[in-house]
Amino acid sequence: MSQVFLKPCLRFVERKTDFPPFPGISRVSGGTSLPILIFQVLGLCTSCMLMLLILTFSPSVFVFLQDPSVQKVGGGRKKTVSFSSMPSEKKVSSAADCLAFMQGGCELKKIRPNSRVYCRFYTLDPDLSCLRWEPSKKDGDRARLDVSSIREVRTGKSTETFLHNGPLSEHLAEEAAFSIIHGDDYQSLDLVALSADVANIWVTGLRYLLGSKMRSEWLTAEFAQVDEDGYGIVSEDVAVATICKLCPGIKEAKVRLRFKEIQRSKEKLTSHVTREEFEEAFCELCTRPDVYFLMVQLSKDRECLDPQDLRLFLETEQGLSLATTEGCWELLRRYEPSAQGKERGLLGLDGFARYLQSPECQLLDPEQLGVCQDMNMPLSHYYISTSYRSYLLDDQVHGRADLGGLIKALQSGCRCLELGVTDGPEGEPLLGVDFTIRSALEVVNKYAFLTSQYPLLLYLCHRCSPDQQHTMAQHLRKVFGSRLYTPEALPVSLGGRATTLPSPEQLKGRIVIVGKKLPPDHEGCDGEVHKQLPYWTLCSLGEGEAGRLTSESPEDLVMFTKRTLTRVRPSSVRLDSSNPNPQGYWKGGVQLVALNQQTPGAMLDLHRGRFTQNGGCGYVLRPAVMRDEVSYFSAHTQGCVPGVPPQTLRIKIISAHNLPKPQGSGAKGEVIDPYVVLELHGVPADCAEQRTRTAAQNQDDPLFDETFEFQVNMPELALLRFVVLDDDYIGDDFIGQYSVAFECLQPGYRNVPLLGLAGDPLPHTSLFVHVAITNRRGGGKAQRRGLSVRRVGRRGREYVTLRHTGIKVVDETFKSAGGPLKEATDLREDSTTASFKEQCGLPTVAKLKQCIQTLGTRLQSPEGTMGATMVLKDGYPRLEPLLGLSEPTRKLLAAYETMIAAQKQLIENADAVQERIAQVQREGMDFHEDLSRLGEKEGLKGRKLNKAVESFTWNITVLKVKEEKWGCEKNVKSFTCGLQSLQVSKRPRSEQKSIVAFAIFEGG
Repeated sequence: MSQVFLKPCLRFVERKTDFPPFPGISRVSGGTSLPILIFQVLGLCTSCMLMLLILTFSPSVFVFLQDPSVQKVGGGRKKTVSFSSMPSEKKVSSAADCLAFMQGGCELKKIRPNSRVYCRFYTLDPDLSCLRWEPSKKDGDRARLDVSSIREVRTGKSTETFLHNGPLSEHLAEEAAFSIIHGDDYQSLDLVALSADVANIWVTGLRYLLGSKMRSEWLTAEFAQVDEDGYGIVSEDVAVATICKLCPGIKEAKVRLRFKEIQRSKEKLTSHVTREEFEEAFCELCTRPDVYFLMVQLSKDRECLDPQDLRLFLETEQGLSLATTEGCWELLRRYEPSAQGKERGLLGLDGFARYLQSPECQLLDPEQLGVCQDMNMPLSHYYISTSYRSYLLDDQVHGRADLGGLIKALQSGCRCLELGVTDGPEGEPLLGVDFTIRSALEVVNKYAFLTSQYPLLLYLCHRCSPDQQHTMAQHLRKVFGSRLYTPEALPVSLGGRATTLPSPEQLKGRIVIVGKKLPPDHEGCDGEVHKQLPYWTLCSLGEGEAGRLTSESPEDLVMFTKRTLTRVRPSSVRLDSSNPNPQGYWKGGVQLVALNQQTPGAMLDLHRGRFTQNGGCGYVLRPAVMRDEVSYFSAHTQGCVPGVPPQTLRIKIISAHNLPKPQGSGAKGEVIDPYVVLELHGVPADCAEQRTRTAAQNQDDPLFDETFEFQVNMPELALLRFVVLDDDYIGDDFIGQYSVAFECLQPGYRNVPLLGLAGDPLPHTSLFVHVAITNRRGGGKAQRRGLSVRRVGRRGREYVTLRHTGIKVVDETFKSAGGPLKEATDLREDSTTASFKEQCGLPTVAKLKQCIQTLGTRLQSPEGTMGATMVLKDGYPRLEPLLGLSEPTRKLLAAYETMIAAQKQLIENADAVQERIAQVQREGMDFHEDLSRLGEKEGLKGRKLNKAVESFTWNITVLKVKEEKWGCEKNVKSFTCGLQSLQVSKRPRSEQKSIVAFAIFEGG
């Protein structure tokens, strides 16, 4: 097993990577290789990086180990350690070779607390069970250290023995020193190799043994359960089934093939599997290298996580600010498969992989699995999941009807169904040409509220005679009964200033008939509903007409939909039941974009992504700028949106797992060449598409390890779609996809469950990604300048300016807001933590807790004392240096002080500045009702008057932006509590203040 544990990791590091930062790690750019990153985490030197790179991850490159002064006692066999290209006796190209080198043995210096140094020859037993050394005054059985007793392996001079040995320790090379912590009382065996290379061979080998021990015991126990006879062998079928049970999603054929290869390599005549072969196959097939390297970053020199490691991971990476140690223990017990791990409180590699693949770590925010939005607003404030004739199986003209299409639409959360009704025989209206309308209504009534309790809108599109309309009205009343919503006055228009629509909460459990109201002389035409039917009228637009409105009058369309339910149906030329892009109409404010739910594809994927949020109830709140009575928004926005803070999305595609072949692909073998496409859909300024490289001929677990960045100006409208495709396909390249609303993304390491073409989950198929979202003012890429954004003032800073309306009295009022707006921008920009994070060596997406950890590490001296003390001055945590600090540390302290001063400035001035801005907004709103009259008085008409109204709403929207100081207050409390926890605080009695003690802190 020792030879295969790290084999799956070999190919992972052949590329460059930029893993997200962890506490104490310097910034990692796109050009930093993964081995270098790992060694930064482990605190090893550059030569160590090179060593492990060659040892484990580059099998084609061999290094020769030479130790020019080591000679085994009595053996005469010379071992050498060097990185020269000269011939040698020992090659190291893998972790297994590290173990082989250790089994051969070499000289190490043993350091004792009494400052004595003993040169001993250390070896690892052939069965990897213990270390031995000679010569020794102890007998052979006592001059040994069982591997099972080792607790951890530390690098450098970090133990008490090294730290308190004075002059002796100073002459020992830091990079060649390491310590083995062992026993229940955590004794240390302190050793120094003759070179850093030799030290790192021992450290690599011992850490490998330490990490694999818990896993081996678990696999041994699992094997024993299926070894009914206790002979240490099982049949191949049993071994394959056991591995498939322990590693869900792995293909049986792949496991069986591996056992065949083992049998051939050993020239076995039987297909029975031994325990060692079982462990070997499992470790090689089921070790995820991406999870392995993540664990290396997180653990304390071990290949497992304790509750403290896990809590730090949940807080700093996963954004779980309320994580507790008790909760981490519960998580550990739930996912760790080994009994030893559960007992000792350790989460091993397999347990960590299970957790990362669990629903808890999915990309979609679990809060969105239930209804989490305000459902008490007028109906026009929501996007509504809408179906268009989804009962037609084929095309829109000759396609036959199937009531199963209605059932599927309702089960998927649709809250608006269209039924095309025509006159039928014997006075019974028909749905299509196959079913009576009554049978269709009975199906609708049965499934109407199984998925969602919120109102179902029934759009009747009919060409029926008055008699059959009367019959249809009777069916509606009889089938739906008390569920049928009947307004007090009929018909009730959904438009007009005097009408306020009821909310989804008020209409819960009700079926509402809606239709397009036509003039009386159009009786019997498509869209008219008989006067006997209780119905609401709405605005129904064709795809082409709606497209023209979004292109020519986007602002007017958004204003119109604030009070009026508007529906867009697919064009009549879409005979194949294809779908338009719903995003084009959602950004115009249209609430009901009708799609053919029976036609899979990218458009339906976006629809599912939009309505998966809010518990899949079929109602999703529109953006605030589309709901406010006075606000400005245009579907053609090319830059920042007034009143909406822009965001930067940084997403890393790490790997994919258990990818199937494209369903429609030809017979070209079992191997695919997958790649991932990321699509961002939203306003024009946000739309973007990027793709990974192709992972050639790697179907099961392709590794991509690529990072992409997107600028998001309108987060509430943005949708992110992942598409996995085959680059070498015959007939079909689609493997899977997943669409999600930007507002529903969870930060950190997440699994993305892939869906098939019809939207069904692909079993055990997923992407593994890392997500980081930051306010662009926190230091993302410079945004593109949109309308009314001027680059003026301090350091080219961008300020949003107010527009000229052409109405003198209004412009004079707005003019007084210029100063406070500029001051607010300066306060906000100066208070960002971006510069401090940069000095910490972290990117802007890093959490403040990571900054605190880095700050504490940089301030700590080799002896463990802190180089600065925290003093609360006026309630703000200031750092006063105590020791002679290095220049980089002094710069870091200066950046910290600058940041705290800026946060203090914003906290103390935000309220006053905000009040001045709010006062101008209130004065501006006084002109709202009389705006048209004032414009005409100034001689504005037609387009000029409309432009004045548009500029007015822009200004009001800009003035609504609030400079909330709670974020800065939270940051200050985070630093106060964080520095206290790192024992950096020292508060004189005269300056003691009560501090809110946050157990968990998050910010930035």
